Amino acid sequence: MLLTALLAVALLGAGAFLWDGLRDGLWDGGDARQDAPDARPSRATPTPASPPPPPAARTTPSPSPTRTTTEVPERGSGTFVTARSGGETVGEGSRPLRYVVEVEEGLDVSPSEAADEIAGILAAPRGWTHDPDNAFRLVGAGAPHDLSIKIATPATADALCWEGIGQDTGGEYNCEVPDGVVVNLRRWVEGSPTFDGPIHDYRALIINHEMGHFLGHSHMTCDGEGRLAPVMMQQIKGLDGCVANAWPYDEDGGLVTGPAA
Repeated sequence: MLLTALLAVALLGAGAFLWDGLRDGLWDGGDARQDAPDARPSRATPTPASPPPPPAARTTPSPSPTRTTTEVPERGSGTFVTARSGGETVGEGSRPLRYVVEVEEGLDVSPSEAADEIAGILAAPRGWTHDPDNAFRLVGAGAPHDLSIKIATPATADALCWEGIGQDTGGEYNCEVPDGVVVNLRRWVEGSPTFDGPIHDYRALIINHEMGHFLGHSHMTCDGEGRLAPVMMQQIKGLDGCVANAWPYDEDGGLVTGPAA
């Protein structure tokens, strides 16, 4: 009996001891909790989605052709818009020629852009300012000036040239008149079939030729096969073996001349 009682007491004590250990581990943050698996679901690293296939190639329609030429109507309004542009004096001459730039009203030519282009031509190193006696100054609308440079339709240019110097320009040519220069819009836009080069260079020939007349220079002809054509040569009528040239002076600073026409 005594042995039975002792076994019962021992079993009860062991049960109590096991209960206390489990309670301390579960409720007080012991090793039992650390060894237990995490109760939260694992966060698997998402697999990047495969990139979508490229869209089928689409053909982009070509843009409409841009306008690359300026319209040249045969006749215009006969009235002119004066550029408001002004500029610095270029050249060393003691009395600069003051000029305005006028464009016949209604043309697809900006007066201010034309004035800037002409000012650049007259200021170029191979232009008339290479002669230290010459100087030019672009002035704007309403300012006192010595001459005007007009850009006009063929019919208006013809009328102005005939009125100014009695010259028949045939709807094709430019001229110098007592109060300035008349530029035929067709030449300003289309250049000349005898001149192989950018349109800006041909515009330089127009301005340098007609301004040369205003400065007192007369027509010249070719001075020899393969030589530069003088700017005072009427190059639109043929080169006679010379090479087209837009500038009064060559690259070495020499005046390009030829026999009098």
